[in-house]
Amino acid sequence: MAIRCSWTCLKHLKHTISVRLFGHDATHPYVRVRFAPSPTGMLHMGGLRTALYNYLLAKSKNGAFVLRIEDTDQTRLVPGAVDKLIHVLEWAGVVPDEGPKYGGEFGPYIQSQRLHVYDENAMNLLKNGLAYRCFCTPHRLELLRKEAMKRRENPGYDNRCRHLSNDQIEEKLAQNTPYVIRFKVDTAVKEHLEDLVFGSVTFDPSESERGDFVLVKSDKYPTYHFANVVDDHYMKITHVLRGIEWQSSTAKHLQIYRAFGWTPPKFAHLPLIMNSDGTKLSKRQGDSHVEYYKELGYYPEAVLNFITQMGGGFTVESTEGLTLKEMIPKFQMERINRNNGRMDIKRLDVMNQIHLQSRWRTGPQDLINKLKELVKEKYKDRFTDENQLSHILSDEFLRSVLEWSTVHRIFRLEDLLTADFEFIWILPDSLNHEQLDTFILDVKDILTKTTNILTTTKPFDEMTIAETLKHLSKETKSSFPKYMTLLRRVISGKKQGPSVGEMMQILGKSETLRRLQQALQNVQS
Repeated sequence: MAIRCSWTCLKHLKHTISVRLFGHDATHPYVRVRFAPSPTGMLHMGGLRTALYNYLLAKSKNGAFVLRIEDTDQTRLVPGAVDKLIHVLEWAGVVPDEGPKYGGEFGPYIQSQRLHVYDENAMNLLKNGLAYRCFCTPHRLELLRKEAMKRRENPGYDNRCRHLSNDQIEEKLAQNTPYVIRFKVDTAVKEHLEDLVFGSVTFDPSESERGDFVLVKSDKYPTYHFANVVDDHYMKITHVLRGIEWQSSTAKHLQIYRAFGWTPPKFAHLPLIMNSDGTKLSKRQGDSHVEYYKELGYYPEAVLNFITQMGGGFTVESTEGLTLKEMIPKFQMERINRNNGRMDIKRLDVMNQIHLQSRWRTGPQDLINKLKELVKEKYKDRFTDENQLSHILSDEFLRSVLEWSTVHRIFRLEDLLTADFEFIWILPDSLNHEQLDTFILDVKDILTKTTNILTTTKPFDEMTIAETLKHLSKETKSSFPKYMTLLRRVISGKKQGPSVGEMMQILGKSETLRRLQQALQNVQS
């Protein structure tokens, strides 16, 4: 007899199996990761890589990728930063499953909207004697810092308020004395971490942390460390992937987890991204921001290939040319590099060229339309001839430009708007007879014969044009180098660049003849 099971039955069976395997309520995906940036500016390349690796882990395990905004430092907030950050993530295709824009059952996903959660948990630690109120003034703390510097020691707190009596505390509270809440660090216990990237790591709290650290500031906002642990717990985060610079903070986080009796997530720390010269990449560098490359016209797939090349983590040697969807099944945590990566922008150019060529093969009309808009915007004030404008912006002409340039000439579509390629779009400055005579004698005759012979040249491609011009040079007994110099100047106004045959091919027969005829008119006038 056939066994039938309803959809509800299947879900229940899946739930039961998951709970037995993972030991928790598996109505939520087992792997839950988060990207938790501060809205203090533009997203930099290291931040995008952290978001991407979290996304790849979640998607490769059928899990959830959460965006959480950590805005507890209210003094550093930048208006509009959250919207820009979300926009860049969406541009890159690294779209969260939960977050400020996307909702989710574990919200709110902005920390400044979760103050009641931190307050409640801080009160629990106070009641259990695992935290205390510290009434020390900023002035006293500054003196402690200066004294430590004089002794050449790491600055830290001397735990003075840990020993206040209940009466002293009540008196301070009655006087409305400002305070912070500090965590009682257990310096007797060494913290052990099995880092999913760096392996076994041990922290000695007595070395890494001098004194009890702050959980809640005097403005009632939590510190990064406290909010981080509380939110990861309540949002059921199972894996934390973050930069290596946060690895030393894990000791604090593990102690907070233990104080609450919570099971910490698994931790993985990603190596740094460095400049090409090995110096540390700064968030203040303009070229470290993702938007910088977005505005330059790099494709998101190329940027993702670029940053994964600096971090590894895949079953293939290179992610070059892969789409985000193609990266997901090839991602493996244990393959992430431990060594710092370096930003070699030449590699980004190569990767972008691969995706440009792919787009040309699969959707040429999209590129034609995009190039048309770029040319119109760049040169809108320089087109004076309606016939030329009609030709330049025609699909046929733009297609020929792209067929020629995407093979090996450009890395980005925007490269076609640089000075090297301006000859394609703009007529060269007019030259008089005397100026043209500096290239070759009897300019009028040679230009006339060139125009006539090119009128009947078929096919109008680089090789045929080159052979035709060589033949004409011999026939007229002209110096071939001077002849090419003349034609290059007439056609493009440039002293160097692609070969004359290439330039004529890309311009097409009608535009080439038009420019030759214009030069003839200048000679005759």
